[in-house]
Amino acid sequence: MTTLGLLGAGHIGSQLARAAVAHGYDVIVSNSRGPESLTELILELGERAMAGTAADAATADIVAVAVPLKDVERIPADLLAGKIVIDTSNYYPRRDGTIAPLDAGEMAVSEFVQAHFADARVVKAFNHIQAPAITDDAQSAGTAERRALIVAGDDEKAKKVVSEFIDAIGFDVLDIGPLSESWRIEAGTAAFGPRRDLEELEIDVAQATRSGRH
Repeated sequence: MTTLGLLGAGHIGSQLARAAVAHGYDVIVSNSRGPESLTELILELGERAMAGTAADAATADIVAVAVPLKDVERIPADLLAGKIVIDTSNYYPRRDGTIAPLDAGEMAVSEFVQAHFADARVVKAFNHIQAPAITDDAQSAGTAERRALIVAGDDEKAKKVVSEFIDAIGFDVLDIGPLSESWRIEAGTAAFGPRRDLEELEIDVAQATRSGRH
């Protein structure tokens, strides 16, 4: 069974853990405050979950980075070498400080993350859904108008693994191409936030413009 590691146990991280456990995945949860701070969450999640260090979480089959973008570079770059990494990041200058290549539109947020984790296989996912909806909006495969989520990445096999995970926890998947195209669903674009089924999401992504980003 695939194991999900979590770097970050805030709103998105804890919800990904809940979704994963509910659908038969084992999870290893970590945060910056240490395993002892995760006791309540682990008790809630049950026997499929364990608290650990970032190094423990990095041993999982898939590792989700669910920390503010400003904290990504605090994670050792080699920790995730060779790993399939789900990047949930969004760029908010008020929170993250200014990041020149993002302000200039020279790269997408996930390209910035990939540049840090140079030897990881980064897949953009879960950045455009509000945390509660990860469990609230989940539906079985084949459900009419099932909510869809994007993946973007430069490694096709990594995207396939992440897509299978997204489908398993309750969502259709739209592959929008390489990381360089992931700007199409960053903060400020039409598809960022609202519930979209596969057809609606595809239209929003196709019609996105760089001027529609924050």
